[in-house]
Amino acid sequence: MDAPHSAAQITPRARNKFPLPFPRLESLRSRILAFAVAAALLPAGTMLGVFYTQNRRALEKKIDEDLLSSSAQSARATGVWLRERLYDLRVFAGSDEVVITLEHGAGKTPGTPTEGRLRDYLVSLHERFSDFERLMVLDLDGNVIATSAGEVTKVPLPADWQASLKSDNQIVGDAYWDPKSGRAKLIVAVPAQRADGRLLGAFAAELNLAPVQMLLRSFAPDSTGAVHLVNLRGAAIASSDRMSDEMIKNPIPPPTMKKLKERARAPFAFTSFGGRDVIGTLEYVPQVNWLVISEISGEAAFQQVSRFRDVALLVIAFLLAVVTLAAYRLGRLISRPLDRLTKAAGEVAAGDLAVDLPAAPGGGEIGYLTEVFNHMVYRLREGRLELDRINETLLKKNEELELLSTTDSLTGLSNHRSLMKRLDDEVARFKKGKHFFSVLVGDVDHFKQYNDAFGHPAGDEVLQMIAEIMRDSTRKVDCCARYGGEEFVIVLPDTAIADALDTAEHIRARVAAKKFNGRKITLSIGVASFPEDADDAEAIIAIADEALYQAKREGRDRTVRARRLKKTG
Repeated sequence: MDAPHSAAQITPRARNKFPLPFPRLESLRSRILAFAVAAALLPAGTMLGVFYTQNRRALEKKIDEDLLSSSAQSARATGVWLRERLYDLRVFAGSDEVVITLEHGAGKTPGTPTEGRLRDYLVSLHERFSDFERLMVLDLDGNVIATSAGEVTKVPLPADWQASLKSDNQIVGDAYWDPKSGRAKLIVAVPAQRADGRLLGAFAAELNLAPVQMLLRSFAPDSTGAVHLVNLRGAAIASSDRMSDEMIKNPIPPPTMKKLKERARAPFAFTSFGGRDVIGTLEYVPQVNWLVISEISGEAAFQQVSRFRDVALLVIAFLLAVVTLAAYRLGRLISRPLDRLTKAAGEVAAGDLAVDLPAAPGGGEIGYLTEVFNHMVYRLREGRLELDRINETLLKKNEELELLSTTDSLTGLSNHRSLMKRLDDEVARFKKGKHFFSVLVGDVDHFKQYNDAFGHPAGDEVLQMIAEIMRDSTRKVDCCARYGGEEFVIVLPDTAIADALDTAEHIRARVAAKKFNGRKITLSIGVASFPEDADDAEAIIAIADEALYQAKREGRDRTVRARRLKKTG
């Protein structure tokens, strides 16, 4: 029985069958590099981790303080602004002009909502108070009896607006987007009542929220932060950022709003309007069902810490490069010739035959191997050049054959085969996307007589000149083809019958005006539209051809519109 192999007898191939969970450092260069990397990374990485953690905690504390301060100040300022507007409305509503008009009834008051003394009173108020876009006086039925606007529009009040006025002494509606002014607005109203407290109606106003946006902008945490004024559903009322209709129609998701309310005045990370990842907090606006959300971009919040981390990593990378440079150069001196050959062999295997290794210093086995390698690459390069020349020749031949198979040799237009394929493609395109098209079928009048009189070379020249006119009179997407003999077909994609008739008439007129050798040449053209006149490729050609022969019968040198073929059987 053979003795078992010792550890020294196990070949590298055999050892590869038992992979270790960590890379083996078998070469001197790899061991030196590994030691240099460990010596540079371990202490520097530890220091970076400590400093990064401390800076992040300090920054988180500062962000929390800024957000809480911003949200609290914004909530107080917004509440004050709204109270002042409501106070102004209550003063306006107590005017004798309003009370007397409501008490006597709108129907007994002369004029319309856009006329009369009450209207003049509202207009004067609107000119003095710019926050009010529109002022309105409503009776108990919700009808507008006077307005500062030029036209009367219905005021969107809740169904129980009278009860709300009696209990809350005010109505604050939801924000909405006005596309004409490109701004967010909302409707507020206060009761209009007699001295004894009996409700007579309401004094309503359409508030411009632009001042609120400027107010919130002054309390925004920084250039990357934002302060949003929202209702209890999370729909935006105003924002320090750019306000839009989407912020009103797409409120913050209910789960996020629930978490914000539960964790009011406690900043945390969430997804805000527009899918932005932010850190923010919520604050309630006093005496109204509004909320203020102060937020800052999550990425920008820790930008300072991230910058410190990036700089530290750059320093570590620099130190690592300096520490390992000597070790790398030492290992390279030992294995440089073999590494160069290995890299070159990999490039050749990847298809790069531009490799040309310099002669190895000192000669020896490595020098001989380098010389053999260069010779091998030279032979491969020569073979590839020859193969490329053969492929280029074959490609040119194929292109010539393809051109001959699809092009008429005399006129350079598409031939019959190419035309029918294009028609099939246009029919399939219509079935897929409803793209209609039109077809022109033209024939040279009295061409046989011209040929007989002046000879075939002159006739060929006529066909070539007509083909050139057709190319110049059509678009690149159109297909001009020689259908056979002196007959031509043009396919006009996405072209209605009226435009097709214009194109046909233009071509006919140019041919008629062209000077040919011997005599005047004219065209008769038939025009058909798909699917208006026919519903398949062969039918559209047939019906356009029928229109062509009708043009011939009517005297030639004219364009005739086809009529749809009637199916029989």
